[in-house]
Parts: sequence; structure tokens; C-alpha cells
Amino acid sequence: MPDTSLTPGAPILTCRGCGGDRLEQVLDLGRQSACDHFPPADDPGPDPRWPLGLTMCRGCTLVQLDHVSPPEEEALAVESATLRRHAEEVTTRILDRVELPERPRVREFSSHHGGSWIEAWRTRGAAEVDTDADLVIDNQSIIHSERMDSDLAERVTALGEHGALVIEFHHALRQVRGGQFDTVRHGHPLYFSLHAWSATCERHGLVIVDAWAEEVFGGCLLVVARRAGNGCEPSETVAEILTAEKDAGITDPAGYALLRDLARTVRTDVVGHLQAAKDTGRTIAAYGAGSKACTFLGAADIGPDLLPYTADLSPEKQGRRMPGVGVPIVSPDELVRRAPEEVLILTWDIADEVVMQLRRAGSNARYVVPLPRLREA
Repeated sequence: MPDTSLTPGAPILTCRGCGGDRLEQVLDLGRQSACDHFPPADDPGPDPRWPLGLTMCRGCTLVQLDHVSPPEEEALAVESATLRRHAEEVTTRILDRVELPERPRVREFSSHHGGSWIEAWRTRGAAEVDTDADLVIDNQSIIHSERMDSDLAERVTALGEHGALVIEFHHALRQVRGGQFDTVRHGHPLYFSLHAWSATCERHGLVIVDAWAEEVFGGCLLVVARRAGNGCEPSETVAEILTAEKDAGITDPAGYALLRDLARTVRTDVVGHLQAAKDTGRTIAAYGAGSKACTFLGAADIGPDLLPYTADLSPEKQGRRMPGVGVPIVSPDELVRRAPEEVLILTWDIADEVVMQLRRAGSNARYVVPLPRLREA
């Protein structure tokens, strides 16, 4: 199994999942700063950088960071209205599709990136427990683990004999098809397809019984697993998703050529667009200082010369700068006051929410999003 005591920046030589050594790099974004490191705006740097890329295990098809991440720093993000609404909506969908007792016993493993669904379950009469749970929820949590097998074992231990493990993760299929290279970040070592998650579950005595797409974060998958031998047959959507993954080639390293090509095209298009704005005197700013924005700006090498500032709702980020590239972070109110002619929405997965927020505050800008291709929002 992989040596999880390796220092930040050390290469991964064995799969974080199955422990195999047949790893093949599928994406290289160069050396990038950590996506949770936001220095004060007057800090001249330079910021520390580490390799950032993806490798695929030819044994279990797990896609993962190809180097050990630096230690994560305190999260400074503010939970979006889109994410809060998703907690309510996904809870309803789980109740509709997963057979559970009337007042289920629930254990949640959440992360600061995925928010928490537990309050939505409490309002529906669920009891929060540590063990013997009818439902164990992994909400964007295990994807941040360098110790996947031991962390999954903890979730299985919390699961009752007839319970269901529900996980939501960013779907590798959507990542590749949408050119979503900015979903790759330090501190997020695991990138699952349904094939890879199925193999992971099998090692822990679980079988997949249902799965469906969720639109949050630009395209996630929600997967339901139960203990093997419980008599449950997989739903039709499980076979459909597995087939779609196979057809798209994401179970083979060659399939990631599409992600590399789309990433190269988008970066070229956005840099060219910003350069044209600068050359013609068109004022432009960005919105978003989350992990996607950090990876996007860093991988495209976009600094203050092309992008004077970006706005973010988090008061803890305002007055700081984007790691590695030095773009200052201001408040949304300050963006509205400066009245740029155009706003590049780096948090493209919540573009509708951002546009509505800024327009209500008085912005008359044109809004564009970078992915899957540069276009008007």
C-alpha cells in the first residue's frame, strides 16, 4: 500500500486504492500553489509550489493526484446558496430512491468543501448516530483522503447490517467531457469513476445498488452501496453509467487525452480573451476565489497584468490575493462599485447564482464563463 508518510511533493508510486504499481500519468498542470493558501495582498511571495497532475491506476482505474499534497490550511470559503439548496434537494432524492426506516439512523462524513446534509435529515426525523446506522453519508469527504482504505473501513464499520452507504463525488466522466481541469487541486487526491468506486467498495464487502447524476459542482455522481449478500440487484442506471464511462474511454489512460486537449484550448482562449480586453481598454474582472479559480489561474498563468482583481463573498479572503499568481481579492460590493464592463465567472458551476447576486447589487456587466468553453453566461 502507498506510504502515506511521504513528504509534500513526493511522487506517488503505488495506487492509493488497490496498491498496484501500474500507474500512468494522464494530466500534468505543472507546479502550482495550494488552493487554500491565500496570502495577504501585500505579501510579495513567492508562494510555495508543488507538482499538480493526475495519474491512473491500470489495475483498479482509480484516478488520483500523482504527488503527495501539502498539508491543508484552514478553509476560508463561504457556503453558496446553491450548495445549501442542494442539501435539501438531494436528501429528498435519497429518501425517494433508497429504502430506509421511517426514522432512519444516520451517520454523516462531510467535508468543508461539500457542506453538510445532516440538518436536512434531522428535519425529516432522522437520528444522528455513530454506529449501526441505517444510512452512512459520505458528502465529498473521502475524496480528500490520503488513507482511503482505512477511512472507508471507518464508514463501513459505522454501517448497520442492512444499512446503505451513500457517497457523492465529482464524476470523472463529467470532468473529462467538460474539460474541467480546474477541479484538480492539492488536498483532493481521489477522482472517482463508478468503475473505480465499485472496485473500492468490493474490497470492503460492499456492492453498488444504485447511482444517479447530480448537477452540483459541475457534475457529480451519487452512489448507493450495501453489504454484499443482501439480495439487492443494481438499478438500471448503474449499468447505464458504467457503459457511458466505458464508451467515453475514462477507464483507460488514453481517454484522458480529451481532458488535456480541452484544458489546453480553454486556457488559450481565456488568455487571448483577456489580452484582447487589455489591448482595447475594455475593463474586466473576475468573480470567485475558490479552489477552481486557484487551479484555473495558476495553470493558465493569469496574473494581475491580465486580470486586475477577482471578487469573493468570503470576508476572510477579501484583502488577500490568489496563490501563485497574485491577483487581488475584493468584495462583491467593491466589484460592483468599480463597475467593470465584463466579469469572468471562475465559479462557473454556480454562475446563475453569481449573475443574479451581482445584478441585484447593481452590476450591469457582461458575464462570461470559461468552461466547458469560453461563452457568455
